[in-house]
Formats: sequence, structure tokens, C-alpha cells
Amino acid sequence: MLPKSMICFLVGIQAAQSLHNPMIRSFKGVTPQLPSTAYIDDSAQLIGDVVIGEHSSVWMNAVLRGDVHQIWVGHYSNIQDNSVLHGMKEQYGVYVGDYVTVGHNVILHGCTVEARCLIGMGCIILNGAVIGSGSIIAAGTLIPEKTVVEPGSLWMGSPGKFRRRLEEKDQETILRYAENYLGYKKSYLMERSGGG
Repeated sequence: MLPKSMICFLVGIQAAQSLHNPMIRSFKGVTPQLPSTAYIDDSAQLIGDVVIGEHSSVWMNAVLRGDVHQIWVGHYSNIQDNSVLHGMKEQYGVYVGDYVTVGHNVILHGCTVEARCLIGMGCIILNGAVIGSGSIIAAGTLIPEKTVVEPGSLWMGSPGKFRRRLEEKDQETILRYAENYLGYKKSYLMERSGGG
């Protein structure tokens, strides 16, 4: 079941202009849905059933491949350079909540990342895994299939293990990363429009 916040922003969302950017393209008649407030880098590839939330960003060489299942990215989230999001045919899509930071070189495969999470660089999160809201997955961590990460926790290692409950300062760090990327998004959109 999709979170309400992911369903609500479908109203009024604009279809991607795949004729203007060959890196954003339809698959089997389904076109990525992108709001005008999002930043999608010219080198990112978005294919098929992909929905990006308001004020979110997808950075250099990221691939969101919605060819076998849907990929949803919530509001105010960022998918950083070289990350790959892909589902498992007829089983698992990829669902990323609001205010989520997905670091460089992350693989999200058929998993759910709830709101206000920080997914560190180089993480791999596999089919059926659920990352509870307000959690940090440390850089380089492998989260095996169907793992459930409790909300507000830090996991690290390969395979990933629970390390500790997060404190208020950790939650502030999560939001600071998201806010940093909102600033970067604004700068890149201004640059693109010639106002930078």
C-alpha cells in the first residue's frame, strides 16, 4: 500500500517531456511523471513507471528504471549520483518517502525507504526490505532481502546489523542533508533557466 503523501501529489503532476530529453522515456506506454519543481539532471535516466515528488532531485548518472515495477520518490527527497533504483518483476517496486537522502552509488532494489531517512553512500538495499522512518543506513551497508529496519535506528555492516537508536541530533542531521540538497536543487534549476 502506498503512503498517502505519494498518492496525493499525482494530482496536477506533469508528464515528462521525453521528446526533449532522450534520457527520460516511456516504456510500454508509461511515461515518467515529473513536477516542474523537481530537478532531474540531464545525465539521469528515468524510464517507464517512475513518479518524482515535488521539490525532489535526481542527480548525475542516476538510473530509475521503472520497466518491471513502479518507482516512487516522495517530496523533498534526493537521489544522488550513480544510484540505481529498480524493482522486481510482479513483486516489489521501489518506494522512497519524503525528505529522504539517497547517497552516491546506492542500489535500491525492490525496497521501501520511509520518510526522513539517510541512506549512506554505496549502500545496497534488496527486495522486500523496509527501512523505517527516521533511520540512517551507514555508508557501504548491505541490507538483505525482507529485512525490516525499525524506525529511528542506525544500521551498518555487511550484512547490516542494528547498532543503536538514533538521538535528536541524528534526526537533525538527516534533515540537514535533505535541506542541503534542496538548496543544490534550487541552484541547478536557476542555472538551467539562465538565472545562475
